[in-house]
Amino acid sequence: MSAIETFTTNSVAPRERLDFWNRITADTFTGLAVDSPDDVFAARMSRWRLGDLTMIRPLSQKATVHRWKDGASERADRVIFHLQHRGACLNGQWQREAELGGGDFTIVHGGDPYFTNLSDDNEMLVVEMSRAAIASRLPDFEDHMCRTITGGAPGTRLVHDFLLSLWRQGDQSGADPDWQDGIANVFLDLLAFAIRGANAAQVSPKGTRDRILALIEARLADPDLKTGTIAAELGISLRTVQNAFAAMATTPSAYIQQLRLERAAERLKAGGVDRITEVAFDLGFNDSAYFTRCFRQHFGVSPSEWRGKPAH
Repeated sequence: MSAIETFTTNSVAPRERLDFWNRITADTFTGLAVDSPDDVFAARMSRWRLGDLTMIRPLSQKATVHRWKDGASERADRVIFHLQHRGACLNGQWQREAELGGGDFTIVHGGDPYFTNLSDDNEMLVVEMSRAAIASRLPDFEDHMCRTITGGAPGTRLVHDFLLSLWRQGDQSGADPDWQDGIANVFLDLLAFAIRGANAAQVSPKGTRDRILALIEARLADPDLKTGTIAAELGISLRTVQNAFAAMATTPSAYIQQLRLERAAERLKAGGVDRITEVAFDLGFNDSAYFTRCFRQHFGVSPSEWRGKPAH
């Protein structure tokens, strides 16, 4: 496994940033080019290798990413997985288009031209992998190429959570090669499982609810997450979001706060060394005192008391 590398435009002169970013992008995936409508481009990316997988986590403002045929021929045996962690995008290949909102994913062929139009404040989890490795698990996978796989499907949520857990572990460049290969195989198995289940997730009231819940899971750390954010990112109305939660006998804000508190309780009980303030900020609370009040109201004890309370 390679060490995690991080690149940012912050240290580059404003007028040189897009050229710099194109060099980084082309070095990561041969044949890629980036265009931006903004005069001053801003982006950040982390990348590493895990066994045969190349993994990146790019964060950027509005842009278009292209892969042209001339630069893609050497990647004919590779496919690229895009999972939308934050923001939205439109992917195009083979006269197909895949629109991604929070939690959705698609796969494109590395050896053919494609484009990705990114919204502002866009963050993705991207994995380049062997075409043969996924084809051995899912012989008809090309039928699903450049198709939207909904973030509301259980298999997609598993893939999303698994990738986030890998990024949370941080640099493990000294890990055993067998462990690396094992983790890469787990990812490929989960991905094939998610694609198989794609047809089960239909656009329906339940499907809409599942997409909403998947987006909330993905954006839980965002303090600005609210009804309007959810509606805008999923391209649905405020009333649709409100109705989805009314059917669960709650409201968007109440659900988000309860989920944040439950995640905080899990982290505090996990026995880590995270400070309570750090836990609060990581889960979307801007004020640690407010977090403590909400936690006490929900669980009957303070966060510090909860951490020291014996498990039953």
